[in-house]
Amino acid sequence: MRLVPIECVKEGCYLAKTIFDDDGRALLKSGVMLTESIINRIKSIQIYSLYIIDEYSDNEIEDIIKPELRQKSIKTIKETFSSVERFNQTFDHKMSSSQNLNTVIKEREKYFLDIHDIAEELMEEILSNKNVMVNLVDIKSMDNYTYQHSVNVAILSVILGIQLQLNKYDLLDLSVGALVHDIGKTFIPADILMKPGPLTEKEFDIAKEHTTKGYDYLKNISDISSKARIISLQHHERVDGNGYPENRKGNEINKLARIVAIADVYDALTSDRPYRRALIPSEAIEYIMANSSTHFDYNMVKAFSRVIVPYPKGTLVKLSNGEVGVVENTLPNFPLRPSIKIIKSEDKSREDKTISLIKNLSLVIEDIVYEL
Repeated sequence: MRLVPIECVKEGCYLAKTIFDDDGRALLKSGVMLTESIINRIKSIQIYSLYIIDEYSDNEIEDIIKPELRQKSIKTIKETFSSVERFNQTFDHKMSSSQNLNTVIKEREKYFLDIHDIAEELMEEILSNKNVMVNLVDIKSMDNYTYQHSVNVAILSVILGIQLQLNKYDLLDLSVGALVHDIGKTFIPADILMKPGPLTEKEFDIAKEHTTKGYDYLKNISDISSKARIISLQHHERVDGNGYPENRKGNEINKLARIVAIADVYDALTSDRPYRRALIPSEAIEYIMANSSTHFDYNMVKAFSRVIVPYPKGTLVKLSNGEVGVVENTLPNFPLRPSIKIIKSEDKSREDKTISLIKNLSLVIEDIVYEL
């Protein structure tokens, strides 16, 4: 299976990963043959990349967590954020009696208990996997982006936390904090969050308030620890002091927030957004590496780069000698030097041969290929 932009998907190939709706129900199951009408239907729900199986890549890549847990986590985040919005409406507009307000508060407490349980489930499932590497980019719909993004950031953060040898107590706080790191966005107007073009300076100032608003809200939630809570405030701080909201530098930024900052940017860059298309994983990790020691903690970026697979098995790539091949295997700690089966070469004798980029140091991957 390989990840392909929707405009490069051809009729007759097969869907490799099930597409779910906002409530976690399967819209299209993996294995469905893609026709023009199905491809247009997928476009209509604002999904612009797909995992497909075709003549070049018939392999399957397993997700880091079970699909059922992923969908359960997304649903929990969605319900929790919705409960925050209901609380805001009830409290701000005094739309109901104190009895109704108490009902909303109790509902809110239940959802945050659910968040804690989901965070623990995610942590335990990831810990149960040995040598976890990130091979998949999660496909998101525009409408469900915030909830799917929150779950992905938690998964990526826990993986990085394990690489950094955090203890289980810190891993759990990291998982909880990452799940709710963007909860302050429930206080930001949707037309700003979903604006299809650049924000004005005033709009950006409003958007940045999600850090302080989220942190202030979470201070009233007894089930969110102080370590988890601080992530919502500091995940946009930068180690050179040019972040927000407090321009903190280096170790002045909470360690867990520094982890989430990396996971947050990686998942955002590899996601389709209203104002731009997704970057491929190699471009996203290059951006993060280029900004280590300025935006991000240098040692954390080094650890993160060891667990991201920029060219997963099944990816079609163009090599620096002009040949095209399909990635067959990636070794831990060498994600940029996979083994590649040559499928197109001017030297026909090289086609169908497998080469290792670890052994062939003169060759590098220049680009990802979607169509031959």
